[in-house]
Amino acid sequence: MSLPTASHVRQQFLDFFASKGHHIVPSAPIVVKDDPTLLFINSGMAPFKDYFLGNKPAPYKRIADTQKCLRVSGKHNDLEEVGYDTYHHTMFEMLGNWSFGDYFKKDAIAWAWELLTEVFKLEKDRLYVTYFEGDKADGTAADSETQNLWRQYTTDDRILPGNKKDNFWEMGDTGPCGPCTEIHIDLRDNAERAATPGHELVNADHPQVVEVWNNVFMEFERKWKGEAAQKSFLAAKEGFRGSEEERKKVVAKALEENTHLVSLPAKSVDTGMGFERLMMAVSGVKSNYDTDVFQPLIQFIARECGVQYHGTAPAKVTDQPATENEKTDIAVRVIADHIRTIAFTIADGQLPSNVKAGYVIRRILRRAVRYAFSSLGQKQPFLYKIVPVLAEQMAGIFPELKAQQAFVQRVIEEEEIAFLKTLETGLRRLDALEESVRANGGVIDGKTAFELSDTFGFPLDLTALIAREKGLSVDEEGFKKELEQQKSRSRNAQETEQSDWVNVTEHDAPNVFVGYDQDEATARLLRYRKIDKKGKTEYQLVLDQTPFYAESGGQIGDTGYLESPLSKVRVIDTKKENDLIVHTTLELPQELTETFLARPDAARRALIRNNHTATHLLQAALRQVLGGHVQQKGSLVNEKLLRFDFSHFTKVSDEQLREIEQLVNERIRQQIPLDERRNVPIAEAKNLGAMALFGEKYGDFVRVITFDKDYSVELCGGLHVSNTGSIGYFKITSESAVGAGVRRIEAVTAAAAEAYVDQQLDLLAQVRETLGNPQHLLPSIEKQNEEIAALRKQIEQFAQQSINQQKDQLVGQVKKLNGVNFLAAQVQASSAESLKTLAFNLRQAVPNLVLVLGADIDGKPQLAVMLDDEIAKAGKLNASTMVRELAKEIQGGGGGQPFFATAGGKNVAGLGAAIAKAEGLVTA
Repeated sequence: MSLPTASHVRQQFLDFFASKGHHIVPSAPIVVKDDPTLLFINSGMAPFKDYFLGNKPAPYKRIADTQKCLRVSGKHNDLEEVGYDTYHHTMFEMLGNWSFGDYFKKDAIAWAWELLTEVFKLEKDRLYVTYFEGDKADGTAADSETQNLWRQYTTDDRILPGNKKDNFWEMGDTGPCGPCTEIHIDLRDNAERAATPGHELVNADHPQVVEVWNNVFMEFERKWKGEAAQKSFLAAKEGFRGSEEERKKVVAKALEENTHLVSLPAKSVDTGMGFERLMMAVSGVKSNYDTDVFQPLIQFIARECGVQYHGTAPAKVTDQPATENEKTDIAVRVIADHIRTIAFTIADGQLPSNVKAGYVIRRILRRAVRYAFSSLGQKQPFLYKIVPVLAEQMAGIFPELKAQQAFVQRVIEEEEIAFLKTLETGLRRLDALEESVRANGGVIDGKTAFELSDTFGFPLDLTALIAREKGLSVDEEGFKKELEQQKSRSRNAQETEQSDWVNVTEHDAPNVFVGYDQDEATARLLRYRKIDKKGKTEYQLVLDQTPFYAESGGQIGDTGYLESPLSKVRVIDTKKENDLIVHTTLELPQELTETFLARPDAARRALIRNNHTATHLLQAALRQVLGGHVQQKGSLVNEKLLRFDFSHFTKVSDEQLREIEQLVNERIRQQIPLDERRNVPIAEAKNLGAMALFGEKYGDFVRVITFDKDYSVELCGGLHVSNTGSIGYFKITSESAVGAGVRRIEAVTAAAAEAYVDQQLDLLAQVRETLGNPQHLLPSIEKQNEEIAALRKQIEQFAQQSINQQKDQLVGQVKKLNGVNFLAAQVQASSAESLKTLAFNLRQAVPNLVLVLGADIDGKPQLAVMLDDEIAKAGKLNASTMVRELAKEIQGGGGGQPFFATAGGKNVAGLGAAIAKAEGLVTA
């Protein structure tokens, strides 16, 4: 039997809601840009958060979409279940239909039932629905309206009450919220259904009785009972010390006591249907992985790795897989899941790194590499080969991956190469620890787990995973303590507390940006909040209209002043938060209800405009010189410089950089006028050839910035010069690598570019003067280099002679000690490298040697310990252990391999004591 295709089922959903008057919108990028509470889009509603919060009006009353989502950290953490069970994933698609103050419960319920039973043909006697049973603490009654609406479609035994945890949805601690109704499906065999009624397994984590759809009815807003109530809640939340389960109860109780619900003036519908689970239901299978969503990936992985995918029943996360087949199947499922997350986040602009969102992606990628390595025998990079299969599969709905396929593959391959170098070392380390860990109760202590993370790049979850497969566990609390200690040692960031927003005035058109047309504007304060940092207080202000540009698209935010008859307040930064334009100040205006003159720094803004327009000219030049594969991967535009990251796989040559500079400066001299078009339909903009930035969220109408329609046409919300001639001059100051397949150019414009050129000319003049003003500069430098190289060669020869002489003298000082040849001595050495050379020469000259050397190198003590290979293999002596002990005498530390290790320190006077101590370590 052929499975329903994912593309067909997805299109059925979108077509159904289009027929009900919904506007179909594309998925937002999975990477979040201007919401400090999220790293990734983690639900279907996240892109529409501003509409629910009232920050901006919804462009349509009815919307439908499929949204890329990612849940791997924080409240929604499904990583441990991925690959083991049938329905948890890192990346998933959330199908949704949305009503913003339009239809409500009646239509949402009717259409959900119609779609599932008439379009997708799901059996009615397999479906169960829930409704909110009410909550005394919140003063909410049971949602009898929803219960009665469901009675039109199914029987009472399939309409189940649900508690606040399952059937009341909230955006956060405060904000829009409301009761919800879930739809569950029972996919068990008939015999199982007859033995145990399905209603007993709803919301009980049964792998075949699963939720497929949730309809949330946004009819309330949760608010603080006052500023003191918020502080009381935060104190309870941050001050609790205990288990995670107890903490959740304490926090929930504190939230109930300090907040209350008020009815929203406009009621909305927020729905979400997990596409992968829907595919399982319509395909008549018992695992998401057995659907068309995952099977093309699974079959490719199995074929490439030379294994068979058996579709075995998943193991419990806490159990060691029982069979080799199961181990193989789990690995295949993990990789099929993880490659989707890795590929789409990279395509949407998030490169793997060691911080924040980048670290999440690196963790997932390394987890997949480890499964490929250990369970599927892939010792070479492999994941990147799967990307073309995924890109082709998703081209119709998410074309961004297909468009960047080569770039995504290159980034993944480079990450695999880097991690594979450390993976074997880390696995050997775990194998070596296994015996001692079992002897100590089977728990890997927190310090060791932290060392694996910090030194070998093994995230905690990866160590825990490998430990679990060995029947061991990890002291995660101990790991957290070690991590916190490291953070305390290196913490530079200041802790921040922020109060809730305080409303000052209401306005029909809040938070409008007028800076494209006005360099200053009158404004009224809508709301503000206080931000407390250690030793510093800031305020964030939201105005009804503002000429201040909020940091976005790489362009830095404006600074300036808010002026009134009573006060003049400095704006030190402007940023976006959930599409609000937020002005940061160090003080509040004296009269909050006054009308202000909002005035950005004009001179600073002019320099930023220069650099932003130059960035557009630079990107066009890069594509012309290097090729059409060049895509923006990040940028910074401020008043001092511009920085542009772009996809390219090799260093840009000096000749190419010169050509790029010439092209940009040519366009500056042509004095091309700005062609700015606002509210252009997105399809029309693309027809104009406008460059869109992958990973950015664009609406149906966009702003198009053109400097010569045959040269630079881009979608952009930033500030630009009215004529390229205003830029004056453009100069590239550096070109470098950022990561796999990403290069970076930094440049300056106008006066800064002239100053840079002057500095280089001054430096050149100084070089000429230093060299005696030769007629021909380069031949003179080359001659000096040759002379320096010859002198260095002589020095190396003298150093080698010194080493040979010392070696011959030291061989005569070797003595027998505890069955080995032993030598400990303080020697003359010009560098750590020469000390190492002397140690290796002595080991070659004297068999069965234990050697300790110390030297004063430019006023700093240095130690080296060298053991014969056979002595090191015996394990009684270890060079790394010995050197750490000896280093205490020189107030230092070090380490290395079992046969050779070095240490440095602060106390040169302790070298004699270190040498004297060495004999005791051998005889102990």
